[in-house]
Amino acid sequence: MPLVGQPAPDFTLPSTKNLQTLAETVSLQDYRGKWLVMFFYPNDFTFVCPTEILAVQDRIQEFHDLDAEVLGVSCDSVYTHRAWIQTARADNGLGPLSYPLAADFTKAVARAYDVLVEEEGVALRGLFIIDPEGVLRYQVVHDLNVGRSVDETLRVLEALQAGGLCPANWKPGDKLLEF
Repeated sequence: MPLVGQPAPDFTLPSTKNLQTLAETVSLQDYRGKWLVMFFYPNDFTFVCPTEILAVQDRIQEFHDLDAEVLGVSCDSVYTHRAWIQTARADNGLGPLSYPLAADFTKAVARAYDVLVEEEGVALRGLFIIDPEGVLRYQVVHDLNVGRSVDETLRVLEALQAGGLCPANWKPGDKLLEF
């Protein structure tokens, strides 16, 4: 099980980085030197999942402004990911994305991050923030029925980058605790 403050579990996965060929993988090493917000979701072509993926897409520039990359991961195939991206939002698809979706078809990475529901073969809604050195700095896991907050993810990312003690309900611009 991954622990905050420890190196994040390594991975290399097929991805939609090159939507045409699907030949580009993503790995933890690809994100060295940047913050990585990696989130697992249960399935493509479902109900709650597109709301999360699109909420992140709609605010992707805010992640980039914080020197962070985003990676979505599910246990679906990279071909299913491509089909979902190539389906228009109006038709219950995602439409174009500015960040890749990775295919954990073997479920090894979901298992390594301890978010796999073995009997269902799907990942829980796990979200992990990994620092530029590859150290896991934040993790939260939601029930399958509950979507995550992009506002909270961005708040936590900024708190981690603030470099000090952030009290409860800290927001960017608030003072850090002094001792």
